[in-house]
Amino acid sequence: MKYTTVTGNLQQLRTPCLITGLKTAKRIARALGDQKHFNRSSKDFDDAPGKSLCVHLDGAIARMLVLGGMDNPSAAVFTKTANLAAQEAIKLPIGQAVIALSDTRVKGKNSQWKASTLMQACSHAAYQFRHHKSKPKPLHQLTRIKMHATDADSKAVRVAVKMGNALDAGLQLAKDLGNEPPNICNPNYLLAQARKLGRAGNVKVSQLDEKKMTELGMGAFMAVSQGSDEPGRMIIIQYSGGKKGDAPVALVGKGITFDTGGISLKPPPGMDEMKFDMCGAASVLGATKAVIEAALPINLLTIVAAAENMPSGRATRPGDIVQTCSGKTVEILNTDAEGRLVLCDALTHALTFKPKAIVDVATLTGACIVALGSHASGLYANNDELANELLAAGENANDRSWRMPLWDDYQTSLNSNFADMANIGGREAGSVTAACFLSRFVEDVSWAHLDIAGSAFHGGARKGASGRPVPMLFDYLQRQA
Repeated sequence: MKYTTVTGNLQQLRTPCLITGLKTAKRIARALGDQKHFNRSSKDFDDAPGKSLCVHLDGAIARMLVLGGMDNPSAAVFTKTANLAAQEAIKLPIGQAVIALSDTRVKGKNSQWKASTLMQACSHAAYQFRHHKSKPKPLHQLTRIKMHATDADSKAVRVAVKMGNALDAGLQLAKDLGNEPPNICNPNYLLAQARKLGRAGNVKVSQLDEKKMTELGMGAFMAVSQGSDEPGRMIIIQYSGGKKGDAPVALVGKGITFDTGGISLKPPPGMDEMKFDMCGAASVLGATKAVIEAALPINLLTIVAAAENMPSGRATRPGDIVQTCSGKTVEILNTDAEGRLVLCDALTHALTFKPKAIVDVATLTGACIVALGSHASGLYANNDELANELLAAGENANDRSWRMPLWDDYQTSLNSNFADMANIGGREAGSVTAACFLSRFVEDVSWAHLDIAGSAFHGGARKGASGRPVPMLFDYLQRQA
């Protein structure tokens, strides 16, 4: 989707569709001389949240998509209405539309937030993954959205539109990567996609292959990757948009391109969804794409720990002990707790770049789905300021997370008789103990962990990558800029 800004009197616009609330729609119809027709068409319209009506006109504005409940809605109602507007607009046989909701006041929110919310809704509604259909459904016709701005809020809306186009590109990349089948999206494929980001002048892409990771002592990463015929890759992207010498923010993504569980094999039902186990990597690549497109004035380090977790004669066994890049040793009690193994070596490597903060993103535990479902991502942090910034970014971007405990009380469940730690705790608090494991490798830096096991993809009839938490990460990085 392409977003632009338009100003001026609404009644003088030429568009196949104007999307607005009932009050504005009546005003426009009156100014266009279509008041009687509009009143007849909207006579039975229920001006309530969740309702919409398409009224056809004869002039330069061919139709109006009228949204209910736009008289001082709450932020939650506005967000739901934005999603409805996007879904209804996509169905129409139109190439472009104008959204005019400047008259709508949302308590505590400004015009930039309204525009951003609408654009994100349109990006989600417009997304289609048709790459592997022999006879794909026709693409929707709507490809351009114009955000109407008054003279007073035109600057803010222009900024929002710039960020909206960047976020759209990032969401597209994250969803495409998540939806690709695992026979295509392997570690080398992720590396190839990262190299495309490196075409920008201020972006450098490099990688560590398995030989180099072995030389660096990344025994935890190699314990996961060694069972697969697909070689693992640690992908490193350096975006230099800020001042030279400024410490970067680091994003680290779990990129298990398929997770069988290894020797601790998963049950077959639902295993096809384990192609989504690289959605942490997809999201940090998507956020990086958005940052590049928006040309944010920050320095950003992105690391993707890309591997495939497969059973074979070379695969790690339960009970094996490995040494991590940090020098700490791990007893692997469950080979299906592999994400934390690739991440701990990636986090240690990230520290060599001296970042001011690290945020890792991973579909790490089924326990997080049990705890939070699909509405919120689990957030863990060793720094309150960083946690609060991410929580605020999630609220603003309608991509929420919930802070979970990271108390020392939980650390003892990782005790091992034979190594410095085990890679799993007991049955209780599985998402918490996974975060506790990772926290042992980032003790000297501000760090946050996002467990997106429940939020990164949809199941059932809506099966597919959600693109989360790209909106949260991008909002957070804008705040850093």
